[in-house]
Amino acid sequence: MLHVATVHWKDDRWVDIQLAYLERHAPQPYRTYAFLNKLPNDHSDKFSYSSEERIKDHATKLNILGDLIEAHADDEADPVLFVDGDAFPIASMAPAIESLSQAEPLIAVRRAEMGDPQPHPCFCLTTAGFWREIGGDWHSGHKWQNEAGNKVSDVGGNLLGKLEHEGIGWRALERTNKTDLHPLFFAVYGDLAYHHGGGFREPRGGRLLNAERGLPEARESRRARMLDALPKTRATRALRRRYHPARQINEQLRAETAALSAEVFSDIERDPEFWRRFTSDP
Repeated sequence: MLHVATVHWKDDRWVDIQLAYLERHAPQPYRTYAFLNKLPNDHSDKFSYSSEERIKDHATKLNILGDLIEAHADDEADPVLFVDGDAFPIASMAPAIESLSQAEPLIAVRRAEMGDPQPHPCFCLTTAGFWREIGGDWHSGHKWQNEAGNKVSDVGGNLLGKLEHEGIGWRALERTNKTDLHPLFFAVYGDLAYHHGGGFREPRGGRLLNAERGLPEARESRRARMLDALPKTRATRALRRRYHPARQINEQLRAETAALSAEVFSDIERDPEFWRRFTSDP
């Protein structure tokens, strides 16, 4: 039996969409386990297990769901899917599940477009036995060196550290978009999973687009330094909102990304095959 762990927060528009794609592409039977926090409507009856416990940290929620799955799995070989609330399979999961092996016991998104080396929980397949054996942990912690030469970590960092320490191989699902509306969001991975990105928060540019638009330079500009040095009062906050160059870039990127997100979400509601626009040549 497949066990699916997911998290939905504040926005319930993704609940029925995600469940519909799971029904279409997940092997039967399966159970769903979810954190449903601050949703405007009650969807608890749509999941095998759900919690509204007030836990803010995303990785902690996933780890708790992983522990529940370990306790309820009927067999060590039971497959487990960790998936973000705004992500879902777009093709049959059966071949990927069947390919899980001792050599590659974990299949997960790797956001190589961001330079990230770690498994990402927006879509990750493994087994209940392996998750228990490795002491699965979605928290950040284990660090790597990014392209700028800085030591960084992010969600999935500790999982990467465990895999590397044990010398365990895993299969990365990387971005297979042929058409990109955004360098990070609206992504198809391995022709198996779609991840909308920013589905539960106000979307912004992301590291790649921020760099392309000159946000790091704007933060270090003379005007930015002068405005940042002013005392924090109501008047100076108004000045920063109006004249800070980094804020101006952020606001523009936020508006552009929000418009794209709304456009794609409309396509998702209208067309179950919406994702093909991203895997076709422009």
